[in-house]
Amino acid sequence: MKTFNVYNRFNITLSKAEGVYVYDENKQQYLDLYGGHGVISIGHSHPNYVESITTQLNKVGFYSNSVNIPIQEELATKLAEQSGYDKHQLFFCNSGAEANENALKLASFHNNKKKVIAFKGSFHGRTAATLNITDNPKLSAPININNFSVDFVALNDEQGLVNAFQSDDVCAVIIEGIQGVGGLDAPTDYFLKYIAKCCKLYNALLIVDEIQSGYGRSGKFFAHQHANVKADIITMAKGMGNGFPIAGVLIDQKIKASYGLLGTTFGGNHLACAAGISVLNTIQKESILENVEKVNTYLVNELKTIPKIKALKGKGLMLGLEFDFPIKEIRDELLHKHQIFTGNSMNPNLLSLIHI
Repeated sequence: MKTFNVYNRFNITLSKAEGVYVYDENKQQYLDLYGGHGVISIGHSHPNYVESITTQLNKVGFYSNSVNIPIQEELATKLAEQSGYDKHQLFFCNSGAEANENALKLASFHNNKKKVIAFKGSFHGRTAATLNITDNPKLSAPININNFSVDFVALNDEQGLVNAFQSDDVCAVIIEGIQGVGGLDAPTDYFLKYIAKCCKLYNALLIVDEIQSGYGRSGKFFAHQHANVKADIITMAKGMGNGFPIAGVLIDQKIKASYGLLGTTFGGNHLACAAGISVLNTIQKESILENVEKVNTYLVNELKTIPKIKALKGKGLMLGLEFDFPIKEIRDELLHKHQIFTGNSMNPNLLSLIHI
């Protein structure tokens, strides 16, 4: 049986990963400035991560949410301490798309509305509802299209946002802390505050998608915290488990839970929570947020000396280098000549650096 061929892969087979490096089957070392699409948050095969998962596997590898799982509460407590969202509730799931799908459902459940405001350049996942709020119609099958009303507003366009709110059926505004797939563009601090103000005025919920930009990647725990804004719902995934599949939704306490409202078989399982706890412990013990700021200062200063870079986008160690020509050749040369993994985006002129 063959696998379903939907990925444009590099012709590289990895056999080992450690720290900021990965190694192929010929023992060639590569510097990883891609992190498996922004997933690796504390380094490959971090000893605390490996120990945490191994210890848990020797106790209980898996059981569903039909029993008490105290390790979920341990993870929730640590997340509350580090994220600054100690009053929110936490729902566990498995992927970023699933987190966003549940966030949209919660918003609609809460205010009984169904229109969503999203942003041009957005990417929120490949599930049914998230495809409708992703600014790429080519990804949607006919069965996904027009499941609910969505207005796509240009990023940082205040008047466009106000115009979209003129319908009285807006249940939520969803925005990425930093656009990943879209090309490392980000809302300004002022615009985030303006969105929050409009959401309160029009009885809508603010959902911030921190799936790629969260967990310290920007220098704050969540990228939107640079604007000193509180979101009603925050979605998390990639960096949350350092490679182990885990995702979560942080939910304002005004949104009430009830049995059966949401559900998942694998979400919040024992191994996933063990991985999540090791990530938070490492972020704290190794002062990773402070290191992000330190490395960012050095890196940005160095990048500014490269005249062909026309713009630097992003924050912290989630950076985009924009040129006035396509970056495919640069990316290929970095990989095959210098053994450095980097990322790309919908912007063909932007090279993405997602540091570990």
